[in-house]
Amino acid sequence: MNKKLSKEAYGGVAGKDYVPYISSGSRIGGNTAVLIIGILLAALFGASTAYSGMKAGLTVAAGIPGSILGSVFIAIFAKEKGILGKTLIQGMSSGGESIASGMIFVLPAVLLIGTKISFLEGFVVGVGGALFGLACTTLVYNYLIVQEHGKLMYPESMAISETLVASEGAKDSIRFMGIGFGIGGVLTVFTSSFLNVCNNVVSFVNETFYKWKFQIEVNPLLVGIGFIVGLPVALCMFAGSILANFVVIPLIGYFAALGQGAAAVWNNPSVAISAMTVGDISGSYVKYIGAGIMLSGGLISAIKLIPTVASSIRETRNAKSGGKGGNLEKFLMIGGVVICFIGGFMVSGGNIAMAILASVVSMLLSLLFTIVSGRLTGTIGTSNLPVSGMTIASIVVVTLLFVGMGWTTNLDNKALLMFGTFIVTAIAAAGGYCQSQKVSYVIGGQKAEMDKYFTIACVVGVAVVTGVILLLAPQLSMTGDNVPFALPQANLMATLTSGIMSGKLPWVMIIAGAVLGIVFYLLGLPVMTAAIGFYLPISTTSIILLGALIRVLVEKLCKSDAERDSRVSNGISLSSGLVAGGSIIGLIGIILQVTGVISGTAPTGFAAGNGMAFLMLIALVVLTILPIMKVNTKHAE
Repeated sequence: MNKKLSKEAYGGVAGKDYVPYISSGSRIGGNTAVLIIGILLAALFGASTAYSGMKAGLTVAAGIPGSILGSVFIAIFAKEKGILGKTLIQGMSSGGESIASGMIFVLPAVLLIGTKISFLEGFVVGVGGALFGLACTTLVYNYLIVQEHGKLMYPESMAISETLVASEGAKDSIRFMGIGFGIGGVLTVFTSSFLNVCNNVVSFVNETFYKWKFQIEVNPLLVGIGFIVGLPVALCMFAGSILANFVVIPLIGYFAALGQGAAAVWNNPSVAISAMTVGDISGSYVKYIGAGIMLSGGLISAIKLIPTVASSIRETRNAKSGGKGGNLEKFLMIGGVVICFIGGFMVSGGNIAMAILASVVSMLLSLLFTIVSGRLTGTIGTSNLPVSGMTIASIVVVTLLFVGMGWTTNLDNKALLMFGTFIVTAIAAAGGYCQSQKVSYVIGGQKAEMDKYFTIACVVGVAVVTGVILLLAPQLSMTGDNVPFALPQANLMATLTSGIMSGKLPWVMIIAGAVLGIVFYLLGLPVMTAAIGFYLPISTTSIILLGALIRVLVEKLCKSDAERDSRVSNGISLSSGLVAGGSIIGLIGIILQVTGVISGTAPTGFAAGNGMAFLMLIALVVLTILPIMKVNTKHAE
């Protein structure tokens, strides 16, 4: 066994000739303990990603946190499995997270259009998508992972592999994750997600003359996301919020105030246009402009993928599977196809033509985009995978099919979104699978073993994410200015499909937003990032920006590159803990509220004002910075 990854791990040698980190002895990393640990982490990261992703519109890859936690648990419960066991656990962690980062884009839209979903429907459609996505990518495993070794770099896979090789340093990482989890958990207990004894939103709203709104939600998980994604992404999102809250809202408010008579808001007749508040403007107008920007960004991403699609089809036409694990590959493909048709019949309400035709189209689109997803993962990693763009393109195709066939009722729209859930789950699972298989290839694990463990993690992820969405259904369906979950992508899907099928899409606002998206693209801005910022509450983007600024401060206070790298690494571990702590404790709080165990009353007095929120904000910033800056970094110099 080598003490570090060889330079050949990054290329310079044909994939078939690469000698992995573990090149002799047993290549089996799994046993009962590894499987149980992996299932628990798949559930943890699935639930955490579902909660935080629906709130922030962003998800955090679980590969590195999973490898860190896996290192600790392997050392305690399955030391004999070593790095191969850790490899499987990080793969299962990624599996649960990948499923969540896909399903939350579409499945909640079923609730947003006013229909209901059962656990069985969500589970069947999600599992079908996951199995089909995995089956498609196993067919081109040799090409994507082996033949393209050194050409497709899989940046996040290599970072995970390096983390696994350096796993003797996991004590520091797990300590910072624990600190972050504690900070995130404790502060979340006091908020509306749990006991609701303290106001955690700093809020300034002006309803006269120049109407505007600025808020900061004191939320540990959002600070953690900001630290992880960094300043460029956070600034772009915040810029979108500034445009929405300090340009578009004031302009609409100004022109509306000039209007005379009793003209009402287009989708809310109880509100006069001339009397609109900031919340009315945001919910009835800015929201649809934001949807137009996201639609434009998604279609631009899809158009930019055309060369990748063409090359992927051309270069993988003759690709063969990995050889081993053929029976599982056949099971995945057959299972995915069969479950897709079963799910199609379940959600189509007895419409056989819809079940068959939509299932075939969904599988064709999934086949196309899963190959693209696997290839793009090798270039940019799963964190930057344009899942939204591929999903929007697919949803538009399926929506046009439904409209062309005359399937335009609300129940038909539900079926459409369920087919969209199948597609997005397949795309997300494919990216996570390729990333995890690359880690296994570099370290020296067996493809067939990772196939089995990753598949189990995906099924667990589907069950957990469906359960979380159903649990949060009352809050996801809430409307108004300060909803607890913004759901930018799911809202776009609901707006797009409902509007096209009913013919009542507010096209002027959608087109204006789409043109604005084109302007962002011409200016060289990441359109989807700016669009999500435009759509999200400014309270969310402002605290994400604060998290990114904390990272900048930490970097500026370091005296050497080695010290900076060490502190940023510790900060990312702590931030992963903040995300996990804030989301898991928040989810537990909601479960306790729903079951009636706790019934937090609204805060009163000082605890209900901006003063308390400011104190919590200061505490969060200090508690985040101090552990990172206090650590002894002499060993890093």
